[in-house]
Amino acid sequence: MTSTGLCRIGIDLGGTKIEGVALAENGEEAARIRIDAPRDNYLDTVAAIATLVDDIATATPCARPVGIGIPGAISPATGLVKNANSTWLIGHPFNRDLEDALDRPVRIANDANCFALSEALDGAAADYNAVFGIILGTGVGAGMVWSDRAITGRNAIAGEWGHNPLPWPADDERPGPPCYCGRQGCIETFLSGPGLTADHRARVGDALSPEEIVDHAEQGDPASLETLDRYANRLARALAHVINIVDPDAIVVGGGLSNIAALYRQVPTRWGRYVFSDEVSTPLLRAKHGDSSGVRGAARLWP
Repeated sequence: MTSTGLCRIGIDLGGTKIEGVALAENGEEAARIRIDAPRDNYLDTVAAIATLVDDIATATPCARPVGIGIPGAISPATGLVKNANSTWLIGHPFNRDLEDALDRPVRIANDANCFALSEALDGAAADYNAVFGIILGTGVGAGMVWSDRAITGRNAIAGEWGHNPLPWPADDERPGPPCYCGRQGCIETFLSGPGLTADHRARVGDALSPEEIVDHAEQGDPASLETLDRYANRLARALAHVINIVDPDAIVVGGGLSNIAALYRQVPTRWGRYVFSDEVSTPLLRAKHGDSSGVRGAARLWP
């Protein structure tokens, strides 16, 4: 597909796939391409993104600047990637290497920031000023947007909600599962897809995927219903902590686990006992753009 006028290229670097889009001024997609993501190889990752951008630029001659969402952040102190669960990126000057490979300007942000920005600009939270966007998937991340601007923070860790401890833990939740960050009991270890599977397996012995757990629950399986009940309770506690600190106008949920419809009914009825307020009116919203939010937000890293 070809287009005329100004477009921006967005790239969403995931653990298993890399997605690219050319986004026009009006928010319409002029092109979209998805490829498999190299694993455990930094140079192959740079080369794959360069090829993807070239392919998009060929399909849409309008495209110029590039925004990239990554599962990590660029350290303000060193200019190198940190906190990436795609660990082969850590310690590399990813933005500089990509600018050299692409021969065009690049902006890089955490993928959860890109998700939150997309949903705040023209997604589920477009009518709200202060937006907290969470991703519940292979990992757990979050981004914050104020007045249509993604908040990075002084240390480039704003919204790193998944690597705080699960709040108000029960005795059987302490010290919690080990996390790749080197600590135990992180929110991510409970609320990620692998965390949901591990919790179910520990209680029941069945190694079911999150999709299978939801399917079994919908068929009335008591063990799966109990697993999702624990998950909703933990999510309510974790989000109550966010509301107590940030008090956003809206919370938007993305990632594979955002498709659990019961969460939008159950979590808001449970977080009130943990929030320091007489009333909690915060809406919990499902992402409008789904899996496309990250790549759309990456394109909009450019004003």
